[in-house]
Amino acid sequence: MIATDAARHRIYLVDGSGYIFRAYYALPPLTRPDGTPVGAVLGFCNMLQKLIDDTKVDGSVSHLAVVFDSARKTFRNDIYPEYKANREAAPEDLVPQFSLIRDATRAFSVHSIEREGYEADDIIATFVARARTIGAEVVIVSSDKDLMQLVGDGVTMLDPMKNRIVDLPEVLEKFGVAPDRVVDVQSLAGDSTDNVPGVPGIGIKTAAQLINEYGDLESLLARAAEIKQPKRRENLIAFAEQARISRQLVALAADVPLEEGFDGLLVADPDPATLEGFLAENGFKALLAKVRSRNGSPAGALPAAAPPAGSDPDPVAGAAAPSGGDEAPAPSDSVYELVQDTGALRRWIAAASKAGVVAVDTETTSLDAMRAELVGVSLSAETGRACYIPLGHVAPAPTGELAFDGGDSSMPEAPKQIDRDEALALLKPMLEDPAILKVGQNLKYDLLVLRRYGVDIRPFDDTMLLSFTLDAGRHGHGMDELSELHLAHKPIAFKDVAGSGKAMKSFAEVPLERACDYAAEDADVTLRLFQVLKPRLATEHLATVYETIERPLAPVLVAMEAAGIKIDSGQLTALSSDFAGRIAEYEKEIHALAGDAFNVGSPKQLGEILFDRMGLEGGKKGRNGAWSTDANVLEKLAAEGHELPARVLDWRQLAKLKSTYTDALQNQINPQTGRVHTSFAMAAAATGRLASTDPNLQNIPVRTAEGRKLRRAFIAEPGHKLISADYSQIELRLLAHIADIGSLKAAFRDGLDIHAMTASQVFGVPIEGMDPSVRRSAKAINFGIIYGISAFGLAQQLGVPQRQARDYIDAYFEKYPGIRAYMDRTKEFCHHHGYVETVFGRRCHIGGINDRNPARRGFSERAAINAPIQGSAADIIKRAMIRMPEALAAAGLKARMLLQVHDELIFEAPEAEAEATAALVTSVMEKAALPARALSVPLTVDAGIGDNWGEAH
Repeated sequence: MIATDAARHRIYLVDGSGYIFRAYYALPPLTRPDGTPVGAVLGFCNMLQKLIDDTKVDGSVSHLAVVFDSARKTFRNDIYPEYKANREAAPEDLVPQFSLIRDATRAFSVHSIEREGYEADDIIATFVARARTIGAEVVIVSSDKDLMQLVGDGVTMLDPMKNRIVDLPEVLEKFGVAPDRVVDVQSLAGDSTDNVPGVPGIGIKTAAQLINEYGDLESLLARAAEIKQPKRRENLIAFAEQARISRQLVALAADVPLEEGFDGLLVADPDPATLEGFLAENGFKALLAKVRSRNGSPAGALPAAAPPAGSDPDPVAGAAAPSGGDEAPAPSDSVYELVQDTGALRRWIAAASKAGVVAVDTETTSLDAMRAELVGVSLSAETGRACYIPLGHVAPAPTGELAFDGGDSSMPEAPKQIDRDEALALLKPMLEDPAILKVGQNLKYDLLVLRRYGVDIRPFDDTMLLSFTLDAGRHGHGMDELSELHLAHKPIAFKDVAGSGKAMKSFAEVPLERACDYAAEDADVTLRLFQVLKPRLATEHLATVYETIERPLAPVLVAMEAAGIKIDSGQLTALSSDFAGRIAEYEKEIHALAGDAFNVGSPKQLGEILFDRMGLEGGKKGRNGAWSTDANVLEKLAAEGHELPARVLDWRQLAKLKSTYTDALQNQINPQTGRVHTSFAMAAAATGRLASTDPNLQNIPVRTAEGRKLRRAFIAEPGHKLISADYSQIELRLLAHIADIGSLKAAFRDGLDIHAMTASQVFGVPIEGMDPSVRRSAKAINFGIIYGISAFGLAQQLGVPQRQARDYIDAYFEKYPGIRAYMDRTKEFCHHHGYVETVFGRRCHIGGINDRNPARRGFSERAAINAPIQGSAADIIKRAMIRMPEALAAAGLKARMLLQVHDELIFEAPEAEAEATAALVTSVMEKAALPARALSVPLTVDAGIGDNWGEAH
């Protein structure tokens, strides 16, 4: 029993399996000298130590235990032999770590519990039931959704993946029902991971609706004949027994015969000798140093990190370091140094040179790399040890009024730091040394900043690009997210050191000690991420994508961003004035059509006009109760002949062009260069396509008159010309190649009009004298097929009945059955692997591909079909961009590559070299797929020359 006073405290029950697998996948493979793998053991120890530390803060934890699964076979296999039958065996190098992890638990003096024939969830459920009888609170440390059925009545979950508490609102958000009905929902929806069958055709959302309507599973099954949807009704009747079996599988057993009582779970401090011995035996040096520090062991027993360069570390008796490097301890174990003199800086440079690998990060005054002033540099050549070198910090702003009458009138002094030019002169040889690998996170930014100070970093690796190459589509690739995902560590947030909103200050004003904590940690975390991510390139066969496409593209983009493009501000001013006048005219027309004045920019007011006052059909309300008036809604209404939504669409397009471009671009002209410098985001789209930001120069309309006017404001310098080189129908060509469509490949090889040919074959009309509208229909189908267009979408686009659009699509697939085969093959591959591949081996992970929600799953399937095509096109233009600088230099041409806009490249060349540059650019782009991949269709490029972008395109 729990003591009376302890009943007011909390019992923490840790899902051991969740900790094990998170630890295993978070750290790189590590072994002791005897060959025993210990990576998961280390991760588990760090996570358990962190939990112990966190729960000690408020002193509320009274009992703690880690609960493990004992074996794969449980009582559920007697109920349903196929239960968890599709689970893969544990990784080979994880198996020997299971017993070590149990040893680790005991070394921390935490009780370890498991029972043959039961899962850890059942043991947790049993303790929860016992705790409720005596009024004790329970915190379940797990992200396992199956445990959500236990939440409520004094029980919460702590999700260690997201570091958040899961209570009733989170359960409702996840399952759509209260915890006591989670089992009923799971019984209907099933679980493919555990091979729980459920009822076919019913997912979580539908199951929640049914349970909320009928109360519980048995009531629903008893009244299944009342269900209106025929297929759902049939399945509920036919698979009723399967649903009942599923309920037995997902319901947690709360009656596990446990010998342990709560008294055996009381929190106790570990025995120092036992814990230190275990950590030393396994070579966990950083964690051992932390424990010894708390235990009062001699300070020299083990340094938390390597001593300063030039001194010798003290060996630790019996502490075996894992092979392949230290054990990547949590950053809380790290030692960070503030470097304020050249002697210390020289030592750090020597340490980096000796290590051969150093993480580098810059701190600046702005996110705009072309305007940012360098404030400091951080370095880390060994995990757990990093430094910050302040270079541009300023004195804190004075508070209150300065005294001039007898008071102290001195201004605050700037903090002690090395002269920036002197520090960069010392750093430059190391940063440019080809024998030292520099590692950064989103290093393109740092490359551009340091380039402006005369430093050209080489060679380098980028953890953001490593993550993007390995896991594009799985998650984001920012450092904080990667740190939490791979290192189980949440880095210091920028707002925590510099503030946010109106109170945010420049990093140059941050006190040095706080700046050091933040900046040095960035370098330390970056080095740790590099050690986790880089080895995966080889094991996952993605080294070629990273080494030949992603990494070499970064310096090319740096040069393009530094070059920028010239803007005619006079033209922008004239366009802004023109757009303002036309926007006002549109507003008058819209108000007249509505019969009343209203704020055209207000979706709420527009919705009320269209659907409440005018009574137009097809409106849908969102969760907030307001009518939806997005572009899809307005386009549908406009296609039905309604003038008001058509005019609103015109108004919106002009308003966006004015606010985003003609007004904003003038403020984005760099005063030092007189040009606009966009930034290219390299890890934005899972397909590998680049994105343009600050400003976005990729979304300027191409086919509208207003867009063409805007492009004419992008001009060449005097004596120069702009060159636009654009791949012709590259995605259709790649579709023909990837899907292996003989007739389409032949048409591209023969230079035929592909849309006219498609129209002729699909609609059975001769090419000679073809009605242009027929060709336009074929063009819409050709491009729509790539994006998985539906009959509804095609009907809207062509202005034809949906049945006719469906006939067009059917005729298309009948003529080109290979495209349908490609689609089916691609979807099947993606369902099985979770990703698709481009021609060059890039993996595009598709989230939701196996979602039970048909709409989300269908969207993901369309994305899977398109990704190999769009991704291959992105790879090809990247390959062309990488080859371009060397090709131009070899030809003695002075042209600069300025912009990439999807399938188009923009160059600026001396007028006398424009024709030669256009010819060379065309040649490089058309050969970009060679020699690594030979396409079965030719690539063709259309190049134009002009005084401005509009003329050249």
